Amino acid sequence: MALETYRKKRDFKTTSEPRGRKTRKAGNSFVIQKHDARRLHYDFRLEMDGVLKSWAVTRGPSLVPGEKRLAVHVEDHPLEYGDFEGTIPKGEYGGGTVIIWDRGTWSPVHDPDRGYAKGHLEFELHGKKLSGRWHLVRMQGKPREKRENWLLIKGEDEAARLESDPDILEEEPKSVKTGREIADVAGEEPGWSSKTGKIDKNAAKQKTVKGPAAPIETSTVDPAGIKGVRKARLPEFVQPNLAALAMRPPSGERWIHEIKFDGYRLQVRIEAGRVKFLTRTGLDWTKKFGKQLVAAFQDLPVGTALIDGELVVETAAGASDFSALQADLSADRTDRFVFYVFDFLYLDGFDLQELPLIERKTLLQKLVSERVGPIRFSEHFDGDGTVIRDHACRLGLEGIVSKLRNAPYRSGRGKSWLKSKCSQHQEFVIAGYVPSTTSRKAIGSLVMGVYNGKKLEHVGRVGTGYSTAVAEDLYRRLERIRMTESPFAERLGSDAARQVRYTKPQLVAEVEFRSWTADGNLRHAAFRGLREDKPAQEVVRETTRPAALPKTQSKARPVGHTVKLTHPDRIYWPEQGVTKQGLADYYTDVWPYISPFIVGRPLALLRSPEGIAGQSFFQKHAWKGLNPNIVLVKDPKDKDDEALISIKDLDGLIGLVQSAVLEIHPWGSTVKDWERPDIIIMDLDPGDGVPWANVIGAAQETRQRIEQAGLKAYLKTSGGKGLHVVAPIKPKATWPEVKAFTKAIADSMASDSPGLYVSTITKSKRQGKILIDYLRNQRGATAVAPYSTRARPGAAVSMPLEWDELTPGIGPAYFTVLNTPTRIASYKADPWADFRASAVPIEKSKAPRKKIS
Repeated sequence: MALETYRKKRDFKTTSEPRGRKTRKAGNSFVIQKHDARRLHYDFRLEMDGVLKSWAVTRGPSLVPGEKRLAVHVEDHPLEYGDFEGTIPKGEYGGGTVIIWDRGTWSPVHDPDRGYAKGHLEFELHGKKLSGRWHLVRMQGKPREKRENWLLIKGEDEAARLESDPDILEEEPKSVKTGREIADVAGEEPGWSSKTGKIDKNAAKQKTVKGPAAPIETSTVDPAGIKGVRKARLPEFVQPNLAALAMRPPSGERWIHEIKFDGYRLQVRIEAGRVKFLTRTGLDWTKKFGKQLVAAFQDLPVGTALIDGELVVETAAGASDFSALQADLSADRTDRFVFYVFDFLYLDGFDLQELPLIERKTLLQKLVSERVGPIRFSEHFDGDGTVIRDHACRLGLEGIVSKLRNAPYRSGRGKSWLKSKCSQHQEFVIAGYVPSTTSRKAIGSLVMGVYNGKKLEHVGRVGTGYSTAVAEDLYRRLERIRMTESPFAERLGSDAARQVRYTKPQLVAEVEFRSWTADGNLRHAAFRGLREDKPAQEVVRETTRPAALPKTQSKARPVGHTVKLTHPDRIYWPEQGVTKQGLADYYTDVWPYISPFIVGRPLALLRSPEGIAGQSFFQKHAWKGLNPNIVLVKDPKDKDDEALISIKDLDGLIGLVQSAVLEIHPWGSTVKDWERPDIIIMDLDPGDGVPWANVIGAAQETRQRIEQAGLKAYLKTSGGKGLHVVAPIKPKATWPEVKAFTKAIADSMASDSPGLYVSTITKSKRQGKILIDYLRNQRGATAVAPYSTRARPGAAVSMPLEWDELTPGIGPAYFTVLNTPTRIASYKADPWADFRASAVPIEKSKAPRKKIS
């Protein structure tokens, strides 16, 4: 439907509804407006093709699965209508009261255009009140029936309710925009709001400041009556409260703990609808972040405010990623920005800085908690700081910030805020670069330094972490500030100075690294992005060292290899900037954990000589130019006499890296005993449209069946779409016996729950179901190794997990080359430490055939 129908039905001289226009922007918003016209109903609107496709749901949405609610398809509405709340005059089309009952974003399960045309839209809602899977289904029309009737139906998922549960419409009657109920708005004249007062459109047009044409809402948070606040003018900028580095987090009830974000620390200044984003040095970076983020803060019900927080870009798994933030800024992409607010300095004429932190956070949470969009409240945790930090590290996060619960806000780096990191992470000065060996106008590595007083000290090179675009951008920037003399206080040695092009020490980079070497250089360092918010002269070596590793981590201490990499700056994962050198560093870090699963076994390998953007191919036989550290083995049953690939040590693994091996798939048996496997793998591979919760359930059921058979079940992500449930076995049974054992488990699961699982590989039977793939357990078949990388976007790895880590927050590709070293550095115990010790023989008679209740 076109907007002409919408406009013909309205007199915009009388109604305050927006006239609107169709837009070309591709968004995914949804809104539900509670509309008390001739009778109360709910207008359900989905953003599609630049307008809001609209249905009038007479009885409102129901959270009971299968309960059908009539949804009459009405004319398309403009996107601006999604923000409309107020009164429509009597006599006008739809005359009555409107509030925004719910809003957020929606995501189609299948092709939305095709589904809309065919009359069955299946989608997920992500709102303040409604979430999970929903269906809109068009009914067969009767002859001469003018209106188009659809049905709105809730899908079966965790967000669903029973018939005996409270009705969401009665439980949540208020507007998510202003907190008003229908009665609060009823009777207001057009252009008038009980929350905003008179709407003077002419006055709005006369404003000279940039801001919304609509009036500024008064905050629902009133600081006037709070003890400890004082009247004051809105400051231009407040020097931020900075966190001091701590070896370990504090404990005790005096402290609260927040996740440490990996983004840009910013202060948000709001005055009369004008929003500024100020860096920690007071620079105005508002124009960098686009209109969407500005609009989100303009929508807050405040007149003047000063808010402290951090701008991030989150990965698909929900972790902040500074490299992704840098990439989005370089590409002028603004749709993924998320702003976490964690402190409140000023509100509507009152300075809040002397209030205790916990009170400031309470006020801030009240202000933003009901908002939908890029603004998020930074939650905090009580309890033992070490336990919270350890949990963050296991998730591969940067660390935590511990804050004194009752402390005032104090500018500068004091002791009321303490940061404890999961990995070594700090800023360094760029003092030169080495050109790329694979691209004419790109950097291959950066030469880094720190200031000691006025002297610049050399700390080594950083050779990974650059996407192709970033490597080229850095080349252009650094070429403009080239200099002939070294900026370092002391002359570099011949190796350190080789091929270096020196630059003025002006740019600052954030770098993650594993440790310092004995001679004070960075070890296994990765570039994370430029820090344009910090002057080079302030960059010094952070001297605080992390706490000593537990004894259980002793096997994770540094090991080395002797393989020389050619073209170490070749980029294998372009978006993440993981180079050949970065992959070698990764495998060196995880060698103690991956080696038991890949040493002394035949290997199938996925090679990608040009990285994941180029051609990839599987290879299990020798190739020309094979690194001498790679071992050739002979399959006793192979009549073609072609050697297979194996390795015996770290040099062999790095030899695979040199040959562009991005995935390692070992056999389930060793070269010492080809015919008797010592491991079984159940690959849980979800078809299209399968919720992740179902995959988790499948893993738990597979575990039960394996353990009912007397084996110990272990878990790992696949790094792709699903999960692997793995069990060690004594190498007693032959391949056919092991295959029969695993097939019995898969078939019994498919038989007991045919709506959830299949055990046949046929793709036509897998739609909406999980394949219980047992075919990994036959001679010559392989599965990706624990800790192996995957040749897919995102640089994910296959990660062993504890069973209690199997939660919706960790998806199949959560762990990557970038965050896995942080996770393993936090190990108090290897999740699979007892893997080999728990092996027992399989017994065919114990394979479960009945569903476990």
